Amino acid sequence: MTMKFYPLTFTPILKDRIWGGTKLKTYLNKPIVSETAGESWEISTVPGDVSVVNNGALKGKNINEVIDLYPEEILGKSVIARFGKQFPLLFKFIDAKEDLSIQLHPNDALAKERHNSFGKTEMWYVMQADDSARLVVGFKKDTHQQEYLAHLANKNLLDLLNEYPVSKGDVFFLETGTIHAIGAGVVVAEIQQTSDVTYRIYDWDRVDADGKERELHTEQALDAINYQTTPSKIDYHEAINQSTPVVTCPYFTTHIIALRTVFDWNRKQDAFTVLMCTNGQFELTVGDEVYHYRMGDTLLIPACLKQLTLKGEATLLEISI
Repeated sequence: MTMKFYPLTFTPILKDRIWGGTKLKTYLNKPIVSETAGESWEISTVPGDVSVVNNGALKGKNINEVIDLYPEEILGKSVIARFGKQFPLLFKFIDAKEDLSIQLHPNDALAKERHNSFGKTEMWYVMQADDSARLVVGFKKDTHQQEYLAHLANKNLLDLLNEYPVSKGDVFFLETGTIHAIGAGVVVAEIQQTSDVTYRIYDWDRVDADGKERELHTEQALDAINYQTTPSKIDYHEAINQSTPVVTCPYFTTHIIALRTVFDWNRKQDAFTVLMCTNGQFELTVGDEVYHYRMGDTLLIPACLKQLTLKGEATLLEISI
């Protein structure tokens, strides 16, 4: 029997975090039962956290099994040429009830050498932000290791760092080595390389339920930090019923679709696309099949699906390689 390909959705992988809350349930309809749910991993191939399809003919298979069966149809030839059968991206929704640790991620070379992993270039799209919420991203001015260590030791590292007030729709692009933290009261959609490598450098001196502080990675971070200023906030202008480019980097390209009525989507690239619905609801038509989605849904469009129609009122992140 010939496989009839369709948009894939996955069972969310939910993560409790010391800084998490309940907005993944109240805002994004995720099936959390905890009061400290911090992350919903929407599509992942991180070892130990591999996403499982929850719809259609492939339901119950994990994403690696699906790719193994249908590599070109799912990933596309251009992705296979670069990454083989590895799915190169990780998609998350994050609810920060409290500040996340101040942290950074190593580049590809360091991550490969130390952790046999990809690096972690990432972007954030702010879905919701409480009054006075902020993100911490990058140095205010070019600095150096000694200055950084002195501020870290004196617990005034924030004096060196940018704090951005944020609101719904703000976009930040974080190159590897950029010091950052998601602030309390923010829900973000996060797109990143497939990696779970984080160097935590300051955690606000908080302790867990057992009275223990979380591990810091002070030494590992030193040669991974970019001590130069980096422009991270991305300005863009939405175009109604069009696909607007927002972030382009070697690892992924993100567009925003401001859907208000109908968008006829002709996908020309031979690569998969992921849609993350950050607001509203919509239907997607593939051939004679119609699928319905709402805010908080994430779907993988196989590379072999080319002609699609979107209808509704929604804001969508469109991510491809």
